[in-house]
Amino acid sequence: MSKPIEYSLLLPGSKGWEVWKKNAEGRYERASGDDGPLLAGELENIPSGELAMLFPVRELQAMPFRAASTEDELFEDLAVMHAERLGIRPDPMAGQLSDTFVVEREVDSTVLVQVVIQNPRDGELPARTPKEFDLSPRAYAVSGNEVCLWKELGRWVFALYKGGKLIYCQATSASGDEPNEAVLREIRLAVSQLNIQGLKVMPDVCRVWPPAAELGVAGALEGIFSQTIVERRPDPDFPEPPSKLLPADVRAARRERQKRNQILAGVAVLGIAYLGFVGWKGFELWQSVSKRNQLAQEAAAVAGESGVFQEHQSRWDELGPLVDDTHSLLEVMLEIKQAIPPNSGLRLKTADLNLAEDSFRLIGSAPQSSPINVFSLNLKRNPTLRSWLEWSTEPPANKNGSWDFSFSAIPTAE
Repeated sequence: MSKPIEYSLLLPGSKGWEVWKKNAEGRYERASGDDGPLLAGELENIPSGELAMLFPVRELQAMPFRAASTEDELFEDLAVMHAERLGIRPDPMAGQLSDTFVVEREVDSTVLVQVVIQNPRDGELPARTPKEFDLSPRAYAVSGNEVCLWKELGRWVFALYKGGKLIYCQATSASGDEPNEAVLREIRLAVSQLNIQGLKVMPDVCRVWPPAAELGVAGALEGIFSQTIVERRPDPDFPEPPSKLLPADVRAARRERQKRNQILAGVAVLGIAYLGFVGWKGFELWQSVSKRNQLAQEAAAVAGESGVFQEHQSRWDELGPLVDDTHSLLEVMLEIKQAIPPNSGLRLKTADLNLAEDSFRLIGSAPQSSPINVFSLNLKRNPTLRSWLEWSTEPPANKNGSWDFSFSAIPTAE
């Protein structure tokens, strides 16, 4: 059986980056110490297998709003318009740095939150490219309307949840062991802004996840909300559904890897085609050699008979003038006679036809020159004669009131 794929999660912890590894039960367990680096690029000994990364709160900006639509196809465009109104526009050349999440669906509107992350700088991404990306506030299981606080990379952060779904999050400048008055002011200001937008956010439970777990204190948040709970930060889990976030350098690496895989696949296809071509040509060559050997054997078997046939063919060629109707003297004379213009007074004096020496000569006369020209033209156009004779005619000569002519012919080369 094949070895199961291992999954690891990179999470921004209270002091530095943490590595969590999925166990056989499907839960994530801490796989690194408490003193992780502040930059994900400095993480060492990352487990093999698939890797996912959760961006810290300080590297993202959450912008909740109410969309006057319930159609999912319009949410992305509405979110982009909302961010542009706030003066925020992700760098289009830096990859997929924004995503939109549904918080609450109503009859004729939808509460959404668009999140935009900063373009990761050098060292802020791990040395090994993660397969998936998401947000750290979405990695913790929360139910109801709550505000949760925890330390992330040395600073306190908080997240507001509505119906168990993230609606807003923010990093603060506080770095003490417990949340102070400045953190409380930031939370109150965020809640007020959301309610001014008509999003109706009123957390009734405050959860504080200090680095000291249950031994920590709520600090300035003690007694502010209906219920304040100090507890250990819950174990993370990769959010569902996952985000679409994908930084540019990761996307470029994936494209390069995909291009390399396509090139390798193309080379493999060409190799298979070449081997098939060589095999086919080899088969054709084998067939040709086999056919040649077979023909050689057949030729050797009839070698004696071929000599007899060649001798017969040679003798038959010698008899050609006698057995070939088109070359018989009678046939030639008949065609010559038919070429003489009727009632023209043209007559032949000599017809010297020697098939053995390929000599053909006609001598005659006519009262006028025109019948001689017609006779010459008829000889050259005669289909039987011109198939194997080429006529040469001389201009007629006027002697003693009559016109004499002399025509000759030679066999054409076949």
